[in-house]
Amino acid sequence: MMAFMQYAMQIIMSFLLLSVMFIMIPRAAVSANRVKEVIETDTVVKDKKNTVQPGADFVADIEYENVTFSYPGGELPVLKNISFKAKHGQTTAFIGVTGSGKSTLTNLLLRYYDVTAGRILVDGVDIRDMKRSDLRDKIGYVPQKSMLLSGTIRSNLLYADSGASFEDLKRAARIAQADEFISAMADGYDAHVAQGGSNFSGGQKQRLSIARALVKNAPIYIFDDTFSALDMKTDATLREALHRETGGSTLLIIAQRVGTIISADQIIVLENGEIVGRGTHRELLRSCEIYREIARSQLSEDELEQA
Repeated sequence: MMAFMQYAMQIIMSFLLLSVMFIMIPRAAVSANRVKEVIETDTVVKDKKNTVQPGADFVADIEYENVTFSYPGGELPVLKNISFKAKHGQTTAFIGVTGSGKSTLTNLLLRYYDVTAGRILVDGVDIRDMKRSDLRDKIGYVPQKSMLLSGTIRSNLLYADSGASFEDLKRAARIAQADEFISAMADGYDAHVAQGGSNFSGGQKQRLSIARALVKNAPIYIFDDTFSALDMKTDATLREALHRETGGSTLLIIAQRVGTIISADQIIVLENGEIVGRGTHRELLRSCEIYREIARSQLSEDELEQA
């Protein structure tokens, strides 16, 4: 009886495993097809055969000339006839309601997509005439969603520039207001980072992402709503340090909080993919109704007057 029961159990388990295989094999086939589609997808944005290389006298002046853009398959343009200049050593900020095209504007500068009409110039050269690797080598980018890689804080910071010294890492962390909490950790810069930075708070991840971009010491920096998880005091201290330490670089800041961009040299207000206001904080308070509404919804009248 015992032998019969054991053989019966083995047969039953074999049938159970067989039924599981009938479920797993179709799933694996579908997943393999999806991976194959990604691998075989051809890149839409391509480099030209003859490209222009940035010279030793590279100047980080950015100019958008009548830029219009529609996503592939989209019926309506996301950006319409955008024109502005961002000069080196200055801060240009973008603000507007969700879906107004702020992130798309900077994605075009990174050549994640090419413009539908118009052109974008960096140092007087159309970015479509530059290699993507050369263009992106000049840009320090902090995305909207802070993403850290598994490893250590040191390895995450070195991802921007593998040849950076430890002093460069500390300088970047100090500007990003991250050095204090890093030094307070038992392992310091060798502290463990879980996949996606899940063992850090939102504010800490943002500061580490900013520090990683600053390690690159790039002539152009893009901050895509990367101050949202910071408290007002840390935000103000970080912006002051950025202005002091990256004075020769061109800063492009996308923000939802007026307080983050209040001291920018140029603020561009976007609505439905169009520029509806441009100027300093005080100029826009007088001339742009949309900016005035955003500012009044976030700041008191006294704060507006003192700005």
